Amino acid sequence: MTYAVIRTGGKQYRVTPNAVLTVEKLEGEAGASITFHDVLAVGGDAGLTIGAPTVPGATVTATVLEQKRGEKVIIFKKRRRQNSRRKNGHRQNLTVLRIGDIAA
Repeated sequence: MTYAVIRTGGKQYRVTPNAVLTVEKLEGEAGASITFHDVLAVGGDAGLTIGAPTVPGATVTATVLEQKRGEKVIIFKKRRRQNSRRKNGHRQNLTVLRIGDIAA
């Protein structure tokens, strides 16, 4: 089974073909194709190839399934005995991807 470790949005993800992945927002409409060149490692039956820092010539292609927003996260800050508090909310923009081909 072939897998790869890619870097996007400041995070690292271990991906396999046909896997569905939710990452921080990437540009592209639903149905668009995205190619990741930041491949940190590629593994499979032939063994593991680790990049320094990336594997040269390795790419991972993915198809955008949808653009959506994540669940609301509440940020509550309070300073005790100061009668000071602040409440904010945040919803992150996300992109849902289906991993296609892993080329090493």
